[in-house]
Amino acid sequence: ILMAHDNVDMRETLRLLLSRVEKFQLVGEASSGMEAIALAKQLSPDIILIDINMAPINGFEATRKIVKQNPDAKIIGLSVHKQPSYAKNILSLGAKGYITKSSSQKEIILAINTVAEGKEYICKELGDVL
Repeated sequence: ILMAHDNVDMRETLRLLLSRVEKFQLVGEASSGMEAIALAKQLSPDIILIDINMAPINGFEATRKIVKQNPDAKIIGLSVHKQPSYAKNILSLGAKGYITKSSSQKEIILAINTVAEGKEYICKELGDVL
């Protein structure tokens, strides 16, 4: 799993969560969209968790670029935004999932497992937006 988030505290929280799941291995951390694009190319992770609100390249643009270099990338957008339009937008760019920062730890793990199996996942909080 590659994690991309510009907030150090959020990366720490996600790192702790991922470390509790034996089959998950965190292979890289990016603090920006640019870094996420470079690490995705270098590491070819199975799953990429990417924050939507990063600067100067946000998660939407980073997703578009990552999918362009690797059409099989399994990206899950992560955002504070609960509007269905955010989920629809990132999915239209090639992401396979969308969760909010208020998603439970159990749901984050479920999202990762679901996307790893090749299926799409949208957090329960948004309901059926597809």
